[in-house]
Amino acid sequence: AVVSTQSGHYGRGIQILFEEMSLFLRSLRFTSKLLVSQIPTASTQVRNAHFVPMVIENVGSGERAFDLYSRLLAERIICIMTPIDDHLASLVIGQLLHLQGSNSVEPIHIYINSPGGLVSAGLAIYDTMQYVSAPIHTWCVGRAMSAASLLLCAGTPGVRYSLPHSRIMVHQPSGGAQGQATDIAIQAAEIIYLRKQLNEIYVKHTGQPLAEIERVMERDTYMSSEEAKAFGLIDHVTVQPPKSADS
Repeated sequence: AVVSTQSGHYGRGIQILFEEMSLFLRSLRFTSKLLVSQIPTASTQVRNAHFVPMVIENVGSGERAFDLYSRLLAERIICIMTPIDDHLASLVIGQLLHLQGSNSVEPIHIYINSPGGLVSAGLAIYDTMQYVSAPIHTWCVGRAMSAASLLLCAGTPGVRYSLPHSRIMVHQPSGGAQGQATDIAIQAAEIIYLRKQLNEIYVKHTGQPLAEIERVMERDTYMSSEEAKAFGLIDHVTVQPPKSADS
C-alpha cells in the first residue's frame, strides 16, 4: 500500500510538470507571432536597460527574429544615438569595417542624434569613416553636437543631410587636469594640440577659412539646419528621403 501511494505521488508530480511545460511552450509560440515585442536584447546601441524592439521576418523555412539595430545594419544603416564614448566607437568602427568588407561600393548611412562626447572616440570613428571606400551618407536627426557634428560633416561631400528641426553645435574641446604643475602643463599642451587638429578637420570638410573656424569654435555655437548648410557642415536640409540613393 505504501508503494502504491508513493507511485501515485510520483505520477501526479510528472503530470504537473508536463502541464507546466506545455503552458510554457504555448507562451513561447504566442510570443514568436508578435511582429514587435518588447524583449531585452544584447544590442548595445540603446543601453541603460532600454528595451529594443524585435523584428520578425517570414522566411522560407519559417520565421527569423532580429533586434531592430541588427535589422537596420543589414540595410547598411548605422545609428549613433548616444553620447560618444569608447564603447560606442568600438561598435561603430566594427559595423563600418563589416559593411566595407561585405560591399565596398554600396553606400553606408549613418544616422546621428548625439550630444557628443570623447574627442578620442570621435576621432577613432572619424578616421574609420575616411578609411572605408564606400560612400558614407550622414543624417542629423535631432541633434549633432560637439564630436557628433564632426562626424556629421565628415560624410561624403554631397550626401550630408539634416532634418529641418535638428540642431548642430560646434565648439572647441574642453577638459580638466590636476596634479603637479608639470603634469597640468602637459595636459594643457595636449588639449591645445587637439583643438588645432579639430580646427583643421572642420576646415577640410566645410571649406571655411581657418580664421573663421577658430572664431566659431571659440565658444558653443548653435546652428539650425539651414545655418549649418550655409556654413558647410551639411549639404542638404531634407523633409523626405531623396529620390535617389546617390542624391
